[in-house]
Amino acid sequence: MAKINHQEILEYLMHHRGSSSTQIKYGLSTVTSIATIKRVLVKLSENGFITPDGKGKNTTYRLSDSYTVLYPVDLPAYFKKEIDERVIKEIFNFSLMNEVLTGLSLFTSEEELHLSALQNKFTENTSQLGQTEYNKEMERLAIDLSWKSSQIEGNTYSLLETEQLLTERKMAEGKPLADATMLLNHKEAINFILQHKDYLNPLTIRAIEDIHSILVKDLSVDRNIRQRRVGISGTNYKPLDNEYLIREALEDMCRLINVTKNVFEKSLLCLVLLSYIQAFADGNKRTARIASNAILMASDHCPLSFRTVDPIDYKKAMLLFYEQNNISAIKQLFIQQYEFAVNTYF
Repeated sequence: MAKINHQEILEYLMHHRGSSSTQIKYGLSTVTSIATIKRVLVKLSENGFITPDGKGKNTTYRLSDSYTVLYPVDLPAYFKKEIDERVIKEIFNFSLMNEVLTGLSLFTSEEELHLSALQNKFTENTSQLGQTEYNKEMERLAIDLSWKSSQIEGNTYSLLETEQLLTERKMAEGKPLADATMLLNHKEAINFILQHKDYLNPLTIRAIEDIHSILVKDLSVDRNIRQRRVGISGTNYKPLDNEYLIREALEDMCRLINVTKNVFEKSLLCLVLLSYIQAFADGNKRTARIASNAILMASDHCPLSFRTVDPIDYKKAMLLFYEQNNISAIKQLFIQQYEFAVNTYF
């Protein structure tokens, strides 16, 4: 009999929640004994990767909530299934912020070392720049961020057209006025953060609402916490539809982020949770991207432009978090974009 791979059991439980040891044994491609399966299950349980339910012969196993958050998911394979075929968490998960994510390390030790090395490079590089040079690079990043964040939301401006709009106030011919407004609002929000470095430190609901108000100005979008239902294209996940519960979720999010020590984790949590809560009628992901960058900038970390992110990949990564509360895909995008920003702008 072959030696069982722990990962194989975790993979199996990802797709077969609530399986018994016998079901796991016959569901694996590796031939092994039931005794070996049970020993591995005990080890995985002790390490917090899986959670046993029931007792004795009636015991079944599932991935623990914490491991579900970090489990590496194959996005192409996940989205091969259509919306109604995917088994998802359709309702808002309050335990995420109050239990699951509390004290959970989102990055592996290797990822933390990599991000720290990049941050050290950023600090060293910027220390050698004069104020004029630094402002020029930050302006370039702000233009790229305004463009990409808007493109993710369906904006039709090219990067060159965006640069002309934001530097020369030259609108592109044949483009909707709303597209230009969205881009100008992004730039205004970024400038506001640059001028008020600690505005979102600590993070508060009022500060989030203020950033959202800048981003949706003159776009016929309601400001403040929404009071009606919203739907999200491409998923059956249903955000909260009660203003008081939405505010409670935002308070929980702010509390979690404010007590988190690691700046990268604070920024990543803001990016995913603010999008997940969907506190506003529109502009949630835009607000999340600007707010998460504000957290980085408040601690003198390099902001992200998201310039090389494919909008479809970004949306799929967010949908994975909505449906499975799994952060693996958006975390990898975050790391890649931090590396790109440090190496490209400074």
